[in-house]
Amino acid sequence: MATERSLVDKLRVEPGTAADLSGRSAADRLGFGKKGENSDALDRLEERLDVLHDRLWAEARRSVVLVLQGLDASGKDGTIRRVLSGLNPQGCQVVNFKEPTTDALAHDYLWRVHVECPRRGILGVMNRSHYEDVVTAHALGLIDDKQRTRRYRHIREFERMLTDEGTTVVKVFLHISKEEQRARLQERIDDPRKNWKFRSSDLAARAKWDEFSDGYDRALAATSTKWAPWYVVPGDHKWVRDIAVASILVDTFERLDPQIPDPEPGLEGIVVEK
Repeated sequence: MATERSLVDKLRVEPGTAADLSGRSAADRLGFGKKGENSDALDRLEERLDVLHDRLWAEARRSVVLVLQGLDASGKDGTIRRVLSGLNPQGCQVVNFKEPTTDALAHDYLWRVHVECPRRGILGVMNRSHYEDVVTAHALGLIDDKQRTRRYRHIREFERMLTDEGTTVVKVFLHISKEEQRARLQERIDDPRKNWKFRSSDLAARAKWDEFSDGYDRALAATSTKWAPWYVVPGDHKWVRDIAVASILVDTFERLDPQIPDPEPGLEGIVVEK
């Protein structure tokens, strides 16, 4: 099995290189073998993440934002539920970016994203993000090639500003195959408990599979930077996806190395009266 650090390195889109989504297998098990052989791997990672996250919350000097992107049914909701389930809710903030509201459209496209960035001490999670305003907007014909290229620059600079001001940006693309997406969408149609997840627009977007895939290929290559790299996580096997995302977060937090603040002076020797 690959070490945690080498696994994270494997998933990273190095700045200035192609994302090569077509060359990455969405069913890659990343050397983990069978599911049953790694039943405790996620538990160990979540325990370590809980400790590190608690330190970030206590330190309250820096923040982390996890950006989750992917095509429909790629597993964004499931990743949040499985990977972050054991963390202190007070130190987490999850925001789901859907179609822009009238108010959002009255501002620049990054306005609604910036206002949702986590404050110091918080792990923020964006279920979809400003990348919808590049990939989806272009696929739907709302912006042209020139505008798309300009937005790449905006986003690089925006994420650089966040990083400079103490927010570590972690961007994960959940990579699923077209067949796996078909199966998951069909399950949403067939299972009454999951009907609420299905929208007819999902099929319209699926019809543009090649266009969306090309859009993400371009966006990941154009915006994976030293300060805010992209990670491509194979998503066909949910358990592999969860281990990979947890590994990326643990690696990020360990690099940050948050610390519990020093106690108030004079604390030693104090006895609380009965």
